[in-house]
Order: sequence, then structure tokens, then C-alpha cells
Amino acid sequence: MTAPIVIVGAGLAGLRTAEELRRAGYAGGIVLIGEESRLPYDRPPLSKQFVRGETDDTTLRPAEFFSENQIELRLDTAATGVDTAARQVRLADGGRIDYDQLVIATGLRPRRLPGLPDLKGVHVLRDHTDAATLRAELAGAKKALVVGAGFIGCEVAASFRASGVAVVLVEPQPTPLASVLGEQVGALVARMHRAEGVDLRCNTGLDTFLADDSDRVRGARLSDGTEIAADLVVIGVGSRPVTEWLTDSGIELAEPAVGGGVLTDEVGRTSVPGVWAVGDVAAWLHAVPDQDTGHRKRVEHWTNAGEQAKLLTCALLGLAAPTAAQVPYFWSDQYEVKIQALGTPNAADDVTIVSDDGRKFLAYYAQDGILTGVVGAGLTAKVMKTRAKLATRTALSDLLTPATT
Repeated sequence: MTAPIVIVGAGLAGLRTAEELRRAGYAGGIVLIGEESRLPYDRPPLSKQFVRGETDDTTLRPAEFFSENQIELRLDTAATGVDTAARQVRLADGGRIDYDQLVIATGLRPRRLPGLPDLKGVHVLRDHTDAATLRAELAGAKKALVVGAGFIGCEVAASFRASGVAVVLVEPQPTPLASVLGEQVGALVARMHRAEGVDLRCNTGLDTFLADDSDRVRGARLSDGTEIAADLVVIGVGSRPVTEWLTDSGIELAEPAVGGGVLTDEVGRTSVPGVWAVGDVAAWLHAVPDQDTGHRKRVEHWTNAGEQAKLLTCALLGLAAPTAAQVPYFWSDQYEVKIQALGTPNAADDVTIVSDDGRKFLAYYAQDGILTGVVGAGLTAKVMKTRAKLATRTALSDLLTPATT
């Protein structure tokens, strides 16, 4: 019998790949390996609706879905290595599983700050267990510290405020989301958090935690020497790709200095025949418009997982790939405002604020006069109507009215 397609990682990207294989007519074996004991679930609600107690279940597919589609789901199973010559995945329990094709979809793991005391009440947020523990402690919390004002940190801060908890949000950069959206738009996000009562301290880092007699966090000392009280802490300072299990596999990885991850071509094919990578862990080759070359980067967004799964499946099965231009899209829910981004906005781009009413805003991003991205808060229709413009090479001047030039 032919060995199955083995997908390591039962998160969104791994699940979407299994679904696309069946949707494309693949009738062979599929094994989906997940390190956690839960059915594949949606992660974005963990920092929002789930931690606030507004939903209990973020499962993506019920158990019967996998049996009905003949997908062998192995939960509570960790992959520890790959023998690419023998085409085998090594498992933590000592077992091995043969594969015909291997898809790496292991995602990310939160970064931790080194040199800090290990105290109760200090959390990172990656999986369902993290979120459930945080949710339980949030019920009795009064003052929280959130370290890092990226998307996770901002969403957690917003959820804490919605739950009536006082929040100090510290960020070493000049504004929230500065490295992703730039300081100009970051300042508009900062304004929103301050309006909601968040004590936002930018250009400020964390020195150490302060503990009580039971080794529970009671506060922190910041890099400027000030001390704050906190009975709950969340650290959101980014993530790193889960690739340590690929050491000595011969599969080419990106350097940590450029974000790490598994290097692939434009359809997820790695340096080793029969091995593919998809989702947050994968540093795909992205084409540069009007050039013959491209660059590899990881894209850590929900919609990207599904789009990559379609392309990878077509290439793996030798089918024609979708021809429609893919415009990257991501969003973040903070308070009652949905922050949305289309295209590839970059902190180094030229930013034009098209509209701003003090809370909702719309911004265009451009390089050399060409539109690269659109970011809006609370203006869904205006953001989404620019998708067609971002699918082609569009001059920023074509979009601007006299009132915004």
C-alpha cells in the first residue's frame, strides 16, 4: 500500500490542507498529527471572546468530520524528528510513521523573556490551555500588566478592559503595532486604547517581576524604574516557528535573524523532495511585482493558511493552481472596532491618512507612489472596496481626492 500524506500540525493550516486534499479528489490516506489533545480549534477567539467568557467552544470541525472524510486524526502526539531518506516521521512515544508526502504545519510558539522569575499569575497565550487558565484567573483579577503591544497584546488589553480590569500596557517601541503598521497608524491605535482607560506606556520595557510570599506576581518594575501593581500578567512579545524537531533533517530553514521558519518556493515545496510547509511556520517565496525575483517571508494571518493550503494542494497533486490574484488580508478586533488590513502594509511605507473621526480611520500605504496596503478601523466597506486596486499595480494618486492630497 502507498504510504499516506502526513500532516504534522493540527491547527488551522494543517486542517485546511487536509480539507483541500479531499476537496480536490485525493482518495489516498491522510494522517493529521496534533500535539494537543483537543480537536483542531480556532485560535483568534482565544484572546477575545473566549478569554472574556463569551464563548466556550472554538472547535473548527466535530469528531465525525474526520471519520466521514477518512482523515486519521492523531491527537496528543508530538513529532520529534524526520528521516527524509526513509520518509518517516519520528514520534515522541518512540513510534514512527511512514509518509509518501509530508506537510509541515506546526505553527508558532510564543517567545518568553529571559531572566525573569517564574511566578504564578504570569502567562503567555498560544493554546486553549493557556487561554482557559488565563480566563479563570481573569475572573478574580483587578490590575493586569500586558507586556508587548502587538496584535495579541492589544487584543488581550482590550479584553481585560471589557472585563472591568485595570490595565497597564507596556511597549518598547514608540507606539503599538509600530513594527507592523508604522508609528503614524500606531498612534491612532494608541489613542483608542487610552480612550478606553488603558495606561499605555510606550518607549518602556520590563525590568523584572515583583513577587509576594507565595511566589505569585504582585507587580513589576519597568525599564524606567517605576513600579506598578499587577495580580495578572500576560507577555505578548512575538512568537517563533516550531522547527526544532526538524534539526538534522536536511530541510532548509530560514535564519532566526529574518524570522526563521521552513524555507519553501511559491507553492510550499521545501528543499527536500516530498516535503512541504504551510501556514505560520512556512517562509514562502513571494513574488515582487514587475520583477523576476522574490523574497521569502512568513505571513502570520488566518486567511493566509487557507490560501496557502489551496496552492500547496494543487502543486502536490499536479493540478492547475487558482489564477485569481490573492490579496493578503488580516484583521484584529479591539473593543467594538475591527481593525482590517489589505495588501502588504509596511512600517517603512509612505502613509496617507484618508479619514479619521477620532476613533475610526482609514489609511493608504504606498511605496514609490504605488499602493501597497490599506488599513482601516471600523470602516469595513471602505477597506474591502480597495481589494481590486491592490490586486493590480495602482498609483496612490489615482485614489486620492483633492481633499486628501
